[in-house]
Amino acid sequence: MTTAVRPTTGAAYTDGTGMFRPSVERVEDGGWIVGERIVRADACVIGTGAGGAVVAKELAEGGMRVAMLEEGPRRTTDDFTARPREMTTLLYRDAGQVVTVGNVPIILPLGRMVGGTSAVNSGTCFRTPDSVLERWAREYGLESLTPQALDPFFRRVERELGVAQVPPEIAGKNALVVKRGADRLGWSGDFIFRNARGCVGSGVCTFGCPTGAKQHVGATYVPRAWEAGATTFARCRAERILVEGGRARGVEARTAGGGRLRVECDLVVVACGAIHTPLLLRRQGLGGESGQLGHNLAIHPATAVRALFDEEIDMVRGVPQSYYIDEFAHERIMFEGAAGPPDYYAMSLPFRREQHRQLMLDYRRTSQFGLMVSDTSRGVVRERAGRVEIRYDLNREDTAAFKRGIELLCELYWAAGARAVLPPVEDVGLLRDGDMEPLRRKRLRPRDLLVLAFHPLGTARADARPAHGVVDEQLAVYGVEGVYVADGSVIPSSLGVNPQITIMALATRLAFHLLGLPAPEHEPHPEKIARPRV
Repeated sequence: MTTAVRPTTGAAYTDGTGMFRPSVERVEDGGWIVGERIVRADACVIGTGAGGAVVAKELAEGGMRVAMLEEGPRRTTDDFTARPREMTTLLYRDAGQVVTVGNVPIILPLGRMVGGTSAVNSGTCFRTPDSVLERWAREYGLESLTPQALDPFFRRVERELGVAQVPPEIAGKNALVVKRGADRLGWSGDFIFRNARGCVGSGVCTFGCPTGAKQHVGATYVPRAWEAGATTFARCRAERILVEGGRARGVEARTAGGGRLRVECDLVVVACGAIHTPLLLRRQGLGGESGQLGHNLAIHPATAVRALFDEEIDMVRGVPQSYYIDEFAHERIMFEGAAGPPDYYAMSLPFRREQHRQLMLDYRRTSQFGLMVSDTSRGVVRERAGRVEIRYDLNREDTAAFKRGIELLCELYWAAGARAVLPPVEDVGLLRDGDMEPLRRKRLRPRDLLVLAFHPLGTARADARPAHGVVDEQLAVYGVEGVYVADGSVIPSSLGVNPQITIMALATRLAFHLLGLPAPEHEPHPEKIARPRV
């Protein structure tokens, strides 16, 4: 067992050394596949996001021939202009306008490219809280997923991604202002750990990192998979999982060029995300025996409070999500940074005309911070008339948590010295001089909120009991041999923290299981790692 320690503080975050540069790029664009193409592989991985890319890389390095199918195109830093209005259309599914239906419309941004949503997320890296793993053992029978058993897999993921803590000098004034308020109130918080190397604080993490500092899986795991012999077929949409005699025999995909790609293999890993994985499985008649497929959708609904100061903050400078507050995590409330450049800010303001203009003129003196609720509400994903429908109703408990969180964040901003605060609640308007009464008097309904969500989970949940889940403890789909799931859909409950490296650690564990390898105990221990009080 290793005793090595990997640096994760100070200069570790801004140190740009150690980036992996592949000697070969094995990418085929489906736009050039116009006829029928047959490929033989040991494994076909459908999706190249946080789950699929990890499984593909580990299987390829373990000696398997791996084909990776990705519906979206491949993008590189050459494509990233740092202009949100351009990048939203280029990098996001449906130009960032995937929306739930229910008692409040919720925008659910999803990436659509090699690397998936990991290429456009905040880069925040939290391990699965111990209390959540204990709940999984108690309620879902997932007794082998203990903190001790998962630790070597987390260490491996964190090393591959270069996970390190944002130093205060690059965090940005937006984070420092919020920290000032939290410190004055005595609230627990810390600077966030992120997957970045050589970060300079460009301020556009969710619109494609223009410097290549963010170590998303499309820039790390996918290239390592190429180096080990795997091939990525971009712009190829998987349509059918071939099953004969109760076991997987291959995958058929439609290419952007109008052709057909057939991957003949005995192992299929579905990693299309919590929205599209259940739809693909249902089309094949797989995973539906328990009646849970497509149900149990958790999304971590979120919103943001804005505040005006007399001092200059300039949210465009620094790391957008660089500080968190976990003081109220036991109430299912997490506060995390939510800064952004001017055009992103302009698109998100719930005002128009003169009021919108005035707020934009105050942009450099504005702070914005996010509020995320670990939801107890649950949704359903299904297809209607060939289109995806995401049904999600915000329940009374989560609505109350939002009201509590918004009031707390306003209180923080008053403590930090704000002269005005703008809650994301209809008909409340701009609050001034510490006045909270209009917000406190408000009888909040779900439709009064401006809500986004970022972490869809649970629609093919893992459960040790076949009658209660879609996959087992090893992420194998019940009722069929050779089909596994490696994405957020297997996570059985809301996490209360960003799920990126939970998905990646479970995907790593799956790959090691498929290869018959022991856990990678040799991986170095982090000097320090975040442990929010969830």
